[in-house]
Amino acid sequence: MIVIHHNPECGTSRNVLEIINKAGYQPIIIEYLKEGWSKPQLLALFAAAGLTPKTALRKTKSPAEALGLLEEDVKDEDILEAMLVHPVLVNRPIVCTNKGVKLCRPSESVLDLLESWPEGPLSKEDGQLILDANGNRV
Repeated sequence: MIVIHHNPECGTSRNVLEIINKAGYQPIIIEYLKEGWSKPQLLALFAAAGLTPKTALRKTKSPAEALGLLEEDVKDEDILEAMLVHPVLVNRPIVCTNKGVKLCRPSESVLDLLESWPEGPLSKEDGQLILDANGNRV
């Protein structure tokens, strides 16, 4: 089973979902901007992925700066509470498989979580090659 916490407006998230699909998986897709987060859910994801609220914080294209969350003295608890109110503050995509949980940035890092990979060649939306014609990581 594969679960992807996905934002369809994010190119990295779309790339990760395409890699998963092309590898033959049918992931459970959680559009977290629509569904939101619960505190236990975020804490569990962060613990499993080795993240903290500060390291999982999306700093660009989010209200992080306007909310004062980029200051050095901001506590993880304050960031976590803001993430519950503003789901976009969580960097994405976060992928869960039987091999682990990971914030998949760059998108090709999702390959570390997959038992089988897509056939190559495979490129990102921007044309950057991920897998060569032999299916080897570039």
